[in-house]
Amino acid sequence: MNNSIKLLQGNEACVEGAIAAGMRFYSGYPITPSTEIAELSSKRLPMVGGKFIQTEDEIAGMAAAIGASLAGVKSMTATSGPGFSLKQENIGYAPMAEVPCVIVDVQRHGPSTGLPTSPSQGDVMQARWGTHGDHPVIAISPSSVKETFDLTVRAFNLSEKYRTPVILLMDEIVAHMREGIEIPRQQDLKIINRKKPEKGDRNYLPYHVEKGELVPLMANFGEGFRFNVTGLVHTESGFTTNSTEVADVLCSRLLRKIEDNLDDIVTCDELYMEDAETVVISYGGTARSTRSAVKQARKAGLKVGLFRPVTIWPFPEKQIADVGKQAKNIIVAELNHGQLALEVERVVKNESNIFKIGKINGEVITPQEILSKIREVF
Repeated sequence: MNNSIKLLQGNEACVEGAIAAGMRFYSGYPITPSTEIAELSSKRLPMVGGKFIQTEDEIAGMAAAIGASLAGVKSMTATSGPGFSLKQENIGYAPMAEVPCVIVDVQRHGPSTGLPTSPSQGDVMQARWGTHGDHPVIAISPSSVKETFDLTVRAFNLSEKYRTPVILLMDEIVAHMREGIEIPRQQDLKIINRKKPEKGDRNYLPYHVEKGELVPLMANFGEGFRFNVTGLVHTESGFTTNSTEVADVLCSRLLRKIEDNLDDIVTCDELYMEDAETVVISYGGTARSTRSAVKQARKAGLKVGLFRPVTIWPFPEKQIADVGKQAKNIIVAELNHGQLALEVERVVKNESNIFKIGKINGEVITPQEILSKIREVF
């Protein structure tokens, strides 16, 4: 059987990718521009033996997703900026308890309730620092409908592999755009599931890691294992402790399981970077305008390249540092007032001249605006 071709909205591709990855539980509260994810999940999940819950609020939606995952079901919740803010306390619980789940944030204009259906990329820093404490974060950002499908599958795989929540950082542009995409056959997809202990292992400790390992095996509630889960600092048994030594070992391991695997987690996309003297850094829906502008600049004989971080967090420091060493000028185009640009400036320092293009009025950045900036810096 050949792969199927479908005309899908980005939000629809997210649901199809999630189900292909094994999602069988969705909990959340409707909020534009992510509502279609909830709507389609409510329709599609019963068809594959899954469950859908519309919770009373965003806080409960995140809590239910955590609970379902602990019971052994791949789970997802979706929201937009205001709901993402509400989820943060429970999002902070998940990395400490090492609960895999996927959180979709379809970014819209803000602050507060802002412009509910207008595009923005204002949650970049919230995705990294929205909750409290030092904690591991993986956030990936698609720029097309097809990539939304692919990255949703990848989000589940990374979540299961590293026992951590993963944020799919979308924006309204991609979420509500329709494109024809080829849905791969299920047997052609690489699907990763959490590693589980042997049945009947009476010595199972929920947070024990073998020497040289960073991710503990994960038993599901209801499979015969008795264990405790908490958001407090805990020993390998899962029970709380006030030991500063245990706290240091635990929290350092949580960070290291991401930091020591950057080559596996961090991905980027490049266009015309071989000889680029000016590089435009862009991501998500804005990268589509950037791609068009860069192609037009090339036709005009300007040595311009596009660098697109697909993984936003952990930040692709090594790759951005290399861009800084290569390019005379760097332009960061994003739908905010310079959130990713701050990270670029931190990494590049004085290696390149850095310029920003940002919008915070609910409109997209056009290819013409980016092209005008490219001509200005040359």
